[in-house]
Amino acid sequence: MLRALDISDMLIIDRLELAFQPGLNVLTGETGAGKSILLDSLGFVLGWRGRAELVRQGAEQGEVTACFDLPADHPAHAVLDEAGLPGGDELILRRVNTADGRKTAWVNDRRCSGETLRALSDTLIELHGQHDDRGLLNPRGHRTILDEFGGLDGKRAKVRTAWRAAGQARKALADAEAQMQAIRDEEEFLRHAVAELNTLDPQTGEDAALDASRRLMQGAERIRDDVQRAHQALGHDGAEGAVSDAMRWLDGAAEKAEGQLDAPLAALARCMVEMDEAMDGIVAALETLSFNPSDLEDTEERLFAIRAMARKHDVIPDELAAFGETLRAKLNALDAGAADLGRLTSEVAAAEAAYRAAADTLSMARKNSAKKLDKAVMGELAPLKMERAVFTTQIEAEEPGPDGIDNVAFTVATNPGAPSGALNKIASGGELSRFLLALKVCLTGGRTGLTMIFDEIDRGVGGATADAVGRRLATLAHGGQVLVVTHSPQVAALGAHHWRVQKQVSKGMTTSQVVALDATDRVDEIARMLAGDTITDEARGAARALLNS
Repeated sequence: MLRALDISDMLIIDRLELAFQPGLNVLTGETGAGKSILLDSLGFVLGWRGRAELVRQGAEQGEVTACFDLPADHPAHAVLDEAGLPGGDELILRRVNTADGRKTAWVNDRRCSGETLRALSDTLIELHGQHDDRGLLNPRGHRTILDEFGGLDGKRAKVRTAWRAAGQARKALADAEAQMQAIRDEEEFLRHAVAELNTLDPQTGEDAALDASRRLMQGAERIRDDVQRAHQALGHDGAEGAVSDAMRWLDGAAEKAEGQLDAPLAALARCMVEMDEAMDGIVAALETLSFNPSDLEDTEERLFAIRAMARKHDVIPDELAAFGETLRAKLNALDAGAADLGRLTSEVAAAEAAYRAAADTLSMARKNSAKKLDKAVMGELAPLKMERAVFTTQIEAEEPGPDGIDNVAFTVATNPGAPSGALNKIASGGELSRFLLALKVCLTGGRTGLTMIFDEIDRGVGGATADAVGRRLATLAHGGQVLVVTHSPQVAALGAHHWRVQKQVSKGMTTSQVVALDATDRVDEIARMLAGDTITDEARGAARALLNS
């Protein structure tokens, strides 16, 4: 609910502080007194696009502050959370416009963008008038309005879920088909390359092992001669035999040496152990260095084949095995592709069938809701003196989309047998106002906490019809808040709270004021609306009769 509106230096408003109330709030005043300026200022702080020049002449800047009460379940909280702005049970919007056109906005004392203000305004205020293209007159929103009236949010959510699922299934099929085509384009290469790799069967680490073996065999002959000489030098006819003889001779002399030969004998024993280990290693090396000359040729042939294959596929030799697995996987995908495509095609068909079923269910529910809405609106038109008019919610098939398969449009025919058409194309100004009011009464039923603004929606009507308009506005205000700018005394008399917008001239400067009216002032204001500039006792009597009706 809009609780307060403070305006400074906007157009012809010097300083204005308004405290609005729940229920029906009416604003009256002579033409040109500044009622539209009040709405312009409210639209400015809400981020609506309007007049370019709003700052009062001679002022450095204009400023508007609006204060709203927010229940815990108000949708504005979601907008605040998404924008990272502070919330609470009070929402204060403030916007400044400098004389050079710069605009700055705050939400609860935190800087924000105009887009954030507009997102908040969609949850805070509904503006209705003869030229309102934001709400009921915009055919693009009629489908959403019908869904809200019929309580079809759940069914619409199922359609959107099914639409996304069908889109994902189609994308998966398209991706698989594109992948399959890419594989088919290189099928000949794949099969030839895989056959070559299968024949070669390269192993990870094989290149390094073959290279080491090749280098070892290349130098093996010279190495083996040296190793063989070392084997002979250390063998029985060499060092081993000499050490063995020395140990035998020393052992025979040790008994008479009084222990002086014990250490040399122990050292020679250790020497024999070390020489045995050395001989074992030399023998093993000799066995390794013994190879068939054809082994070198085979090793080089294998090594060169692996390196040539690696160059051919632009990979390092150690990656050939993994590269081969990648190519085999592509071939396997190609061979299994027909089955995968068949499965994905079936999934697309199932997803599209599920979407169609959900869309058909939603469409049927919309048609049922449309009948109820048409009946409800027609019931409201009779008291508004439009009993001969016909309101119809037209539902026509359109291309499937995330919101279903229906195009929804509200149409009217002002007389039986007359062609129907869009609200703003067929109805006159007064008729359009009453259509909008009847439709809004039906759409708002049971909802509370709404703040709605009706800008001269009673234009072009009077008498009993104006009284019916006022009573419908009062009905809308139950449990919520309605602000109505009106020239109709019948509507003004039904207001729970009444303000008069008036001009005054001081020191050659014209400014606009808004004055809260007490019971006596209301009688005079409604009498003025009835009689004009000269207020008679008869007009006051008529005003009291309206207020007491």
